[in-house]
Parts: sequence; C-alpha cells; structure tokens
Amino acid sequence: MTAQAWMQIAAVLLIVFLLSIPVGRYLAKIVMDRKTWFDAVFDPIDDALYLLIGRKAASQPMDWQAYTFHMLATNMIMAVIIYLVLVFQDYLPLNPMKFPGMEPMLAFNTTISFITNTDWQSYGGETTLSNFSQMAAITFPMFTSATTGFVVAMAFIRAFVVKDGGANLGNFYRDLIRFTTRVLIPVSLVLAVFMVWQGAPQTLVASVTAHPIQGGEQTIMIGPVASMETIKHLGTNGGGFFNANAAHPYENPTPLANTVLMVLMALLPSALVVCFGDMIGNRRQAWILYGVMGALLLVFLPITAVYEQKGTPALAQAGIEMQPTAGQPGGNMEGKEVRFGITESALFGVITTSFTTGSVNSMHDSFTPLGAVPEFVGMMLQCIYGGKGVGFLAALVYGLIAVFVAGLMVGRTPEFLGKRIERPEIILVSLALLIHPLVILAPSSWSMIVPYGVSSLNNAAMHGYSEVLYAFSSGAANNGSAFAGLNANTPWYNLAIGIVILLGRYPPIIFMMAVAGSVAAKPTLAATVGTLRTDTLKFGIFWFGTILVVGALTFFPALVLGPVAEFFAMRSGLAF
Repeated sequence: MTAQAWMQIAAVLLIVFLLSIPVGRYLAKIVMDRKTWFDAVFDPIDDALYLLIGRKAASQPMDWQAYTFHMLATNMIMAVIIYLVLVFQDYLPLNPMKFPGMEPMLAFNTTISFITNTDWQSYGGETTLSNFSQMAAITFPMFTSATTGFVVAMAFIRAFVVKDGGANLGNFYRDLIRFTTRVLIPVSLVLAVFMVWQGAPQTLVASVTAHPIQGGEQTIMIGPVASMETIKHLGTNGGGFFNANAAHPYENPTPLANTVLMVLMALLPSALVVCFGDMIGNRRQAWILYGVMGALLLVFLPITAVYEQKGTPALAQAGIEMQPTAGQPGGNMEGKEVRFGITESALFGVITTSFTTGSVNSMHDSFTPLGAVPEFVGMMLQCIYGGKGVGFLAALVYGLIAVFVAGLMVGRTPEFLGKRIERPEIILVSLALLIHPLVILAPSSWSMIVPYGVSSLNNAAMHGYSEVLYAFSSGAANNGSAFAGLNANTPWYNLAIGIVILLGRYPPIIFMMAVAGSVAAKPTLAATVGTLRTDTLKFGIFWFGTILVVGALTFFPALVLGPVAEFFAMRSGLAF
C-alpha cells in the first residue's frame, strides 16, 4: 500500500477521534439532565411530546424491569405499525409506481430488521417500496431503533452510579425523546441538506424519464433519499433506498460524501464511550475502554486494506486485475466503486461492520477471502465499538468476564466500578455472551445441510458457506450488510434471519438489564488496596486479550471452514 492510502485511512480515523470527544461530552449532558446551549430550542419540543404521551409516564422513575418492559412494548407497537404499512402499501398514499403490498413473510423479515436497527434487506428498495413506505416503515424506525440501543446502554451505566438501590435507572420515554430530538433529528436535518448539496435527491417524485443520446427512454428512480442517508449512517442503521446501497451515486454522490458517511457511522458509537466516562465520573476508565476498542479496530483494519491491494492470483494471471501504475499499486477492483477505489472501499467495509451499520459502498462478496475476515470479526465480536448501545454493552460483557476471571486469578474480589461481580451477574453475562454465537452458528450449519438452505447459494464450497455464515452473523449483530451472492428472499431465510435478528437483539438486552438491576441494588464499595483496578493499562491489555481469546475459541473454527480455507484454495488456483 502507498503512503497516500495509509494517510486516507488515518485522516478518517483521526476526524472520528477528535469529534467523538465533544460529542461524547454533549451526550453526557443530555443523559444527566445538565444544561446545554440548545435547551431554549429543544425544551419546548420535548415538553410537547411529554404532553402527548402523558407527563406522568415520561417522568416517573423506572427500575430495570419497568424500563425493559416499556422498551419492549414500545418496540412491539411500532413493529405492528411498520408491518401493516408494508403489507398494505398499495392502499396507502405516495405510491405513484403502484407497487403492491409486500409479501407477508418478507414483510415480517423487513419489520423485524428495521425495528431492531439491523436493516437487513431481502428486497430492492426502488423496485419494492413506495415513497410512503420508505419514509414511514424504513426511515422512521431508523430513528427509534438507534435511540433504543442508546438509551438502554445509558440505563445500564446508571446502575453503577445510582444511590437508591436500583429503583431509578431513568425513564425510558424521557430518554427516548431527549436523544431523538436533541441529537438525531437536528444532526440529520443539517446533514440532509449537505447530502442534497452533494447530489442526493430529496423529493416525493418517484421517478424521472431520461433521454439518452443513443435514443429511447430510461426511467430513473428517485425519492426522499437524502433524509434516509443521514439517519441511516448517523444511527448505524444501514439498509438503503436503492438496492445498490451506498454504491449508488444518489445515496453516496461524491468522495466527500463518502468520507462524511464513514465519519457518521463511527461517531456516535465512539462518542458513547466518552459519555460513559463522564457519567461514571471516571474518564480514565472510559479511555481504557476506548483504547481496547480502538486497538481491535487497528488490528483488523489493515488486514482488509492490505489484502484488497494484493488482489487475487487468478485474475492477475488472466490479465484482468487492475495493474500497477506510477505511484499506484494493483489490487482487487472486483465489486468496488471506481469513484472510491480500493482504500476507501476497504475502510468503508471495516467501519460498517465494526460499528455494525450495514451500509456498503462495495460488494463484500467480492472481497478477497482474508480481506473479508475483518468484516466477519467485527460482527462476531460485536464490540469493536459496535452500534450505538448494543455494541457498548457487548464490550462490557467481555469486560465483566475479564473482571471475574482476573479476580479469581489474583485472589481479589471481582469488582467493576465499585460493584461486586458475583455469581448471579456472571450467569446473566454468560447468557448474554453465549446467545450470540448460538444464533449465528446453529442456523448457518443447518442451512448448509438442508435443500431449502443450499438452493439459495450462487457459489459453491467454502465461498457459499461464507455467504450463509455472513448472513446470520449480520443478522445476529444487528448489522444488515450481506454477501450478495446469497438469495435470501426465500421463506427459509426470511423466517430464519428474522428470528436470528430478534434473538440477537432483545435477549442480550434483557440479560444485561437484569445485570443492571442486580448491581444497582448493591452498595458501592470504596476502593482499597485489595480492589482490582479496571482503569489501568494492565487491565486494558487483559480486557483486550479476553475479547480475542473468547472470540477465537468461539468463532475461529467457523472462519477456518469459510474464508480461511478459501484463501488457501485461492493460492492453489481454485475459485468458487
């Protein structure tokens, strides 16, 4: 790789780091009800929404059970509305292309996908959904699902600082409204204008007719694209207005827009860690966690960048692969957007899976075998920052396990932020950890031995297996991107991936909220000479090692059967 390529990567990561600090401080003020410069603007909006849902409902304190119940109930009601919009879109307005209602099983998959911040798509947006459905059933839950993940993480953090025995982890409705009105909506509004300036359409017109110079006519689909693109990336949602996703010039018009979209994907998940430090009053602890996540990203990102630049031997021998020119290396341009090139595509691919967004500006199915490994790892570990809230909780799962193991190793009482971590918490944390590989590996294995699973494969052997493994990893991690060679719009995959998305989203949240309730009820212990410090570099290294060891023991065999085996086959001249 050239120095210019490394500078491109470093510039994006540096921008994310510098922005995450003030944004994290701002998030902490919102969560902790501290004054901000924007209160005069947002307080009347918040008050109006509190009036609509009931001031009592938006003000009463909630313990972990109440908080979790209201979160689940609200998500269920929104899911029903979204499902009805999709199934009956042919009876609803803003459907000039006369698209029929979505098939029920596909509508189930889509509803579950978008209400959980996954945004997995087994359909082509521009050929399936009306403008009304794109806004009401797709863009709307991009706000609420992102907020849900964030506020659950905030409730979990409060468990370590509350003084009332766990009776008040916040109020779900107040948290939901404040984060939506004070973060997602204003930022999305400003950036939607930016996207329009860059060339993304924002209109209720469904299509325009072009007259190519060679004659005839061509119908070009358009719609409210810019408004979706901003919340899609800011909320780590993924999905796309068009089937080509962020490789489509209307979704991702320019290299500048491409850079902004990458920054948006990484910004709030990284800022959440800074917010965590302010909430617990220990910024050093937050920087240790930030460093663990950042180190994981820096370990895996170069693998994709380097191996995509190396390319594939078969294409090089056939003279098809991009050849080196003055100052530019050769590499694997298959499936890449020529406007962005290999470096920007590789960086986008790692960011979108590490921060569990799911938006793609190139086809991951066309990545080299080892170049695709970091994409798998980002979704399997789910804690290389991860999406807002859920990825943060996944990192804390590994952290609590590291605390427990380290405490046993050195003979000290396992504590985290002054709270003892004992048998009940470890059981719940273990359940939250183990459900993730279960819902990835079990359906992936089953899909490779049953006819209705194998019939969807467009590639044989290891690559076909990788396509299936990627699909279920993406669903379980609330990511939503795909190896495009798999035909997932079948009854089996729509049902199976929908169930995996549900199990990958809500049970871990419930288990971690139960942990929050348990630790909140415990007294906060003062630090002594016998306390296991978790805000030190030494523990940070142990935390980092725990993630790698547990992740490798869980997922490495599956990766060996897929992309790793394909890499060695590729080196032997085989292709699939």
